[in-house]
Amino acid sequence: MEISNPLTNLAWTSGQSTCPKTHTIVAATTEGASANFVKGFNQKSALYLCYSTTPESTELVITDVIILSEKSPLPVGFAFIGEYIDAKVTVPKKKRLCANWSPIHTAGSAVSEIKLTVKNKQLGPPYTRIGDMSGLALWCKKVPVSAPKPTPKPRNITSGIRGLSLDTSSPAQPSTDLAPAPVVSPKPGGKSPNPIYEAGIYGVSAIDGIPFTIHPMFESKAAGNDIISSNFRDLRIKTLADIENEYNYGFVVERTACAR
Repeated sequence: MEISNPLTNLAWTSGQSTCPKTHTIVAATTEGASANFVKGFNQKSALYLCYSTTPESTELVITDVIILSEKSPLPVGFAFIGEYIDAKVTVPKKKRLCANWSPIHTAGSAVSEIKLTVKNKQLGPPYTRIGDMSGLALWCKKVPVSAPKPTPKPRNITSGIRGLSLDTSSPAQPSTDLAPAPVVSPKPGGKSPNPIYEAGIYGVSAIDGIPFTIHPMFESKAAGNDIISSNFRDLRIKTLADIENEYNYGFVVERTACAR
């Protein structure tokens, strides 16, 4: 079983029909013998190991695998491997296979291979013997792992953001942290040079926090707001009766034409 990626899951299965599509069954030992853990004369049921290298939802990988006897306490961080088996098949209880899962960004190494051999077979490095179960020897291989580095997403500068700079003749300057614009106090006996610089009741002007200056062309327009507002003061709002009297139309011509 040649695996380059770390194992993300290890489980029991009774055959291909009960094995998830994301898992692979270890059906034979390195010598070519059956890797069925259920032993017995005329035994029809089967129990195999299956593994997965598909990343789980939390990016967990198997960092260690051990075999415990029936009365041995479960070590901290370990859990019994899952089961994808038929109801008639039972997992051996005298010895239990356990695994430790850790997030890939905290795991220094992870199990990348599980090999099965006959009990007396010996495998050299880099394989480590886990133990024996049902006459089969389990071996594992560990490899160093590192969390995948996140790829920064490219920043798309839209035309609207490019248009933030009102001065089209010069390139846009990078934004920097600027101190709030100083409040311009009005001169005694007169108005401030520009109403947009006046501080409100909270001592904050209209342009505080804006990372660029307003183009002089727009400042002159802002200064002329008093003239524009004075023109609106001469407007007289018409009442409903004024509108009806001014635009009253009797449709006499239309009624005469229809009468003919």
